[in-house]
Amino acid sequence: MTDDLAGVREKVAARVVGRERELDLLLAAVAAGRDVLLEGPPGTSKSTILAAITAEWDVPMVFVEGNADLTPTRLVGHHSPARVLREDYSAETFVPGPLLEAMRSGGFLYVEEFNRAPEDTLNTLLTAMAERRIAVPRVGTVEAAPSFRVVATMNPYDTIGTTRLSTSVSDRLCRLAVDYQDADAERAIVAARTDLDLPRLVADAVGLTRATRGHEAIRQGSSVRGAIDLALVVDRLARLRSVPIPDDPGVTPPRGLPDDYTALVLDGLLLALSGRIHLDEVVEATPEQVLRTIWESWFVLDPARAEPG
Repeated sequence: MTDDLAGVREKVAARVVGRERELDLLLAAVAAGRDVLLEGPPGTSKSTILAAITAEWDVPMVFVEGNADLTPTRLVGHHSPARVLREDYSAETFVPGPLLEAMRSGGFLYVEEFNRAPEDTLNTLLTAMAERRIAVPRVGTVEAAPSFRVVATMNPYDTIGTTRLSTSVSDRLCRLAVDYQDADAERAIVAARTDLDLPRLVADAVGLTRATRGHEAIRQGSSVRGAIDLALVVDRLARLRSVPIPDDPGVTPPRGLPDDYTALVLDGLLLALSGRIHLDEVVEATPEQVLRTIWESWFVLDPARAEPG
């Protein structure tokens, strides 16, 4: 893994928009044999970067979702009850879980929503990280292949149903904070993911989505995935209703745009983003009402905010 890191970085960077610093740091950490915690909101390219790295190194990425159901048995594995009844306990009756699968194959164990997993499960994982081996009853000791890594993610803005990581766990992980990208990068992502040659629509989709992240009524706004869906939905709505999408470069404030187009954007906004934003607990308005105020601010009250930057 330490050979030709610069070459690997160049190939991985071709699959990811922006994220040069994050890519450098993550590559350096896993190449150094470290386990990593990626902390950031959803939709910030965490899994995309990791998938590109594992693909380039040709190692498996074993996915597991952290939640209350992720018991140590589910993580490590279990003996098949049917085979145990017929053959008794043995290494052959054991069904490996994702942890053992990653350790034996030298893959990356990708634990999403790490802080939602039960404490005893994290302690089991701690043993594998600290010792690079794990003892399984009636199976023996499983040694991790050299390329085995644990890469975990967590959302710092979501605290419901989560637990605070213990010092012993956090001490074993390098932590990389991953935030939203800038407007230019997000427009490039939306254009690439939608394959739409509609700069005005892309600029509006990204601008409206980014506005949800700074609104006083919203605890957590939408990721760039919302902008992707918004652009695609509005494009299809425009075809259904025979409404032309303005043909401009999308780099000037959206003054004087046709009402039928802005109405399309409002419908798409409510559909694509109403389930993605999380309002502050004291807010009495609905997500639709808050999104309408954002739409009004964008197109009617303060159109200069649509200027990229």
